Amino acid sequence: MAIYIGKRVLYGFIAIWIISILSFIIIQLPPGDYVSSYIANLAAQGSSLDQAEAENLRIFYGLDKPWHIQYLKWAARIVTGDLGYSFEWEKPVMSVIQGRILTTVLLALFALVFTWLFAIPIGIYSAVNKYSVGDYLATFLGFLGLAIPDFLIALVAMWFGYSLFGWSVGGLFSPEFGTAPWSIAKFIDLMKHLWVPVIILGTAGMAAMIRVVRANLLDELSKPYVVTARAKGISEWKLILKYPVRMALNPVISMSAYLLPYLISGSVIVSVVLSLPTLGPTLLKSLLSQDSYLAGGIIFLIGIFTILGTLISDLLLLWIDPRIKFEAR
Repeated sequence: MAIYIGKRVLYGFIAIWIISILSFIIIQLPPGDYVSSYIANLAAQGSSLDQAEAENLRIFYGLDKPWHIQYLKWAARIVTGDLGYSFEWEKPVMSVIQGRILTTVLLALFALVFTWLFAIPIGIYSAVNKYSVGDYLATFLGFLGLAIPDFLIALVAMWFGYSLFGWSVGGLFSPEFGTAPWSIAKFIDLMKHLWVPVIILGTAGMAAMIRVVRANLLDELSKPYVVTARAKGISEWKLILKYPVRMALNPVISMSAYLLPYLISGSVIVSVVLSLPTLGPTLLKSLLSQDSYLAGGIIFLIGIFTILGTLISDLLLLWIDPRIKFEAR
C-alpha cells in the first residue's frame, strides 16, 4: 500500500514539473510579449510608446532574457511558493489569485457533488429499467446536456431569472459582500448565490456521467456472477447495489479525476457571462494581455489540481476495487 501511494506521489511531482515547463512554453508561443500587448492597447487608446521606453520596460520586467532563463527564475520562485509578478496588475501573482482560489475550488467541488448526486442514481435507474420511458427520457436529457454549451444555459438562466422573477443570476455575492473580508455572513451569502452556477456547470458533466454509469452497469448486469447471485435468492436491489454498481463506479471515479480540473478551467466563458470572481476570467485576461507569469501561475495551479484529482481517484479505486489492492501488494 505504502509503495503504491509513494509511486503515485512521485509520478505526481514529475508530472507537475513537466506541466510547469509545458505551460511556460505554450505561453511563450504567441508572437510578442506583455510589452507588445501594452503598446497595442496604448495605440488603440490613441497613445504611443517610443522604442527606448519599450526596451526599458522589457529590461525592467526581465523580458529581454531568453525564455528558458525566464523559466528558470520563475521555477526557482515556485519552490518558495512565489508564482512571480503580474505585469498587468503590478503585484505578486498570489496576491491576484488568492481571493479567487477559494471561490473557484468551492464552485468546482459543489458542481462535482451535484454531478454525483444526480448522475449516479439516474444512471442506475436507466440501466436497470433499460428501454423504458424513463430510460429514453434520461438518454434524451443526457444528450441534450452534452449538446448545449454551458454558457448558453447560463444566458438562458439569466434571461428567465430576470424576466420571470426579477432575479439577478450573475455573481457569487451580494453587493455589500463583494469586497468584504471572509466571514460567516459572507460564506452564507455565497451559498445563496452558488446554486445557479453549480447547476449550470454540473449539467454537461452530469449528462456524460449518466451515460457512463448506464453503459458500465449494463455490462455488469449481464455477467455470470449476477445470475449466480439471483439464483441464490439475493433480493434484486441488494444484489444490484452491492456488486454490479460497485464495479460500475470504477470509471466514474476515474472520470472524476479529470472532471474537477475541467470544472475549474472549463468555466471560463460561464464565469465571464455570470460575472463570477473565479480564476477563469483572470486566466483569459492574462492570456489576452500576455501576462506570462500570471497565466503560467494559474495554469500551473490547474495542473496541480489535475494531479491531486488523479491521486485521489487512484486512492479511491484502491479502496473500492479489491483487484487493485491485490496488485498494490
